[in-house]
Amino acid sequence: MLTQFTDTQGRATLADYIQIPNVYAAGRLDRDSEGLLLLTNDNKLKTRLTEPRYAHPRTYWVQIERIPDEEALGKLRHGLQLGDGPTKPTIVQRLEPEPDLPPRDPPIRVRQTVPDCWIQMTLTEGRNRQVRRMTAAVGHPTLRLVRWAIGKITLAGLEPGMWQPLTEVEANELRRSVKLK
Repeated sequence: MLTQFTDTQGRATLADYIQIPNVYAAGRLDRDSEGLLLLTNDNKLKTRLTEPRYAHPRTYWVQIERIPDEEALGKLRHGLQLGDGPTKPTIVQRLEPEPDLPPRDPPIRVRQTVPDCWIQMTLTEGRNRQVRRMTAAVGHPTLRLVRWAIGKITLAGLEPGMWQPLTEVEANELRRSVKLK
């Protein structure tokens, strides 16, 4: 679905799932990605969570083609040059065992002769399709992309299409993490 509340082309949007007025997405996911999305009515919080200058971490679980070697992981970790400039350093590690996620609809393409691997990437900037462009730049195209966490807020316990309000403790921690009172 689109991570917005309206669409002129009649596609599924957040409005099909969320009936709370005056909330907006703090960041977006492209149509090919899935995972955690924070909704808020606090414009200052939304700004702090999404603007690169605040360097708020977002963690992704990324299924990629082939098994990356240390050189490829090192390039992701240290930053690399994309068409719109260099990326900031990224925390990257292999995920073993692979994450236990519900099946994707539609499923990813499977190539019988090409192995795949899951990595976890934590970024503090959020350029358009950045994770996909980074993995492709090191020779490991993204097959599936799941945003697992925004700061310390994770998808744990949520299934696709589900939502839940943050607890007061979670909301306060999120505000503190972006230096809001």
